Amino acid sequence: MADTLRRLASTAPYSLLQDKLESWYKDYHLISCDQNLNRCCELVELTSKIQGQLFTILNLTAREGGHYAGVETLKSRLLPWLGSCFTMASSGVTSNTSLNLIQESMEKEKKIRELSQSHEHEIQKMESQLNSTRYQLDSVKQELEDAQFELDDTKNKSATTLLATEDEILQLKAELQAACDQADLYKRKVDVLDDYERQIRMLKEEVSFLTAEKSLLQDRLTRSRSPSPLPRRSRSPSPLLRSDSPTRAQLTNSSRHARLVSRFSDLYTTERLEAQSLLRRYIEDLEMVQRIIFIATVESFHAAKMAFRQFKLRVRKTLSPTHMGPESLDDAVVDYIVRNLDLYDVQSSVNEVISAMNVNPKISFPPEIDFILIGSFIREVCRVAFSMQTLEPPLDLAFTTDGELYSDSKYRRSFDSEYTAPLVAYHVWPTLMEGDTVIVKGEAVTKRGALWSPRRSRSRSSSPLRSRTGSPCRTLGSSRSRSPSPGRLSPSRL
Repeated sequence: MADTLRRLASTAPYSLLQDKLESWYKDYHLISCDQNLNRCCELVELTSKIQGQLFTILNLTAREGGHYAGVETLKSRLLPWLGSCFTMASSGVTSNTSLNLIQESMEKEKKIRELSQSHEHEIQKMESQLNSTRYQLDSVKQELEDAQFELDDTKNKSATTLLATEDEILQLKAELQAACDQADLYKRKVDVLDDYERQIRMLKEEVSFLTAEKSLLQDRLTRSRSPSPLPRRSRSPSPLLRSDSPTRAQLTNSSRHARLVSRFSDLYTTERLEAQSLLRRYIEDLEMVQRIIFIATVESFHAAKMAFRQFKLRVRKTLSPTHMGPESLDDAVVDYIVRNLDLYDVQSSVNEVISAMNVNPKISFPPEIDFILIGSFIREVCRVAFSMQTLEPPLDLAFTTDGELYSDSKYRRSFDSEYTAPLVAYHVWPTLMEGDTVIVKGEAVTKRGALWSPRRSRSRSSSPLRSRTGSPCRTLGSSRSRSPSPGRLSPSRL
């Protein structure tokens, strides 16, 4: 009995019961009806357990020392009945176990209260932080509204000040468009005028050619009507007529001369820059790239001249047995070549130029590329050079050599030149000559310290055409490895 009483006193079940009652009272209006019923049942169970423990102690006390008859009745009937009634819900649980459960329940309730208090404290802290954040957000919104108001005000002021400027811009755009339209109109008129002038020149050439033919036919008609003591030869025209009668090639020489000179200038301004950009992808040295293009141009002229000589010999050999026209044989050959420039085997000249450049000691290139990279540029230069040989006199390139004295009449300095240097370091573009007259200036780079390079005593070719060219960019080995390519001649075109 003493142990049971001690445990009951140490667990303090009445204080726990009071706490539960106060907690239930605080939460009564906040929780649901089911939760209130559960709280009430829990308190009833706890009260019944405490009363059961008290009746147990009472029963033990009555057994130990009662002397009255009522005590015997209480001991025999009331106390066991009361103890059994109040402990009916936990008949299988001993008193010690019930007290332990009560103690554990009290400890859990205490922990729950502590956790609830800490949780409420954290909630209050978070609410305070949230309130401060909301205050900051409100202040930021207010600042944003103020900035937006200022921005709108500035925008309105700027819009009012820019209205006049926009009107001026629109007016200037309209004037610019009108000026562009007028310039396009003038350009079209100029193009039409150029076409008219070109047609007039062609018509004048045709008229002069027809006039010459008319006079020739009239002379021949007069000679055929006049009696002659000597028998006429049917296939031998007069030498005087051959020398005086102009051919179509001679009549169009000036127009072809201007066209070819213009084409030579286009090669410098367009095709040369394209070839230079292609080579710069693989060769970083600009000087080496310019040397390669210059040597390719000089070699193309030499190959085209050699091909023209061979082609002219073949045409002369083909036309000489049947020639009987009023013009000379040379004029007929040139006229035929002018009318059949498509028979020129330009690919053979391109291959010859590339072969000569591969053995040239003045230029170098990476092993992964080939000079076929600039094959289109070489092809166009060969075509122009071949057509220039049909002129009278033919156009050719001036003699050049590294270290020569710079001449303002033949060259213009490159942008990276030293303008006080008297000698040419290397050439960028050759000079076009007609005899001893400069037609188109070349381009050269002058630098101090350029060594004088004497003219070679040996030449690759002893022909007059080769002596006029005098290209210093070829070597003796390259001339030995090259064989001239004869032009293709179709008998059906003769």
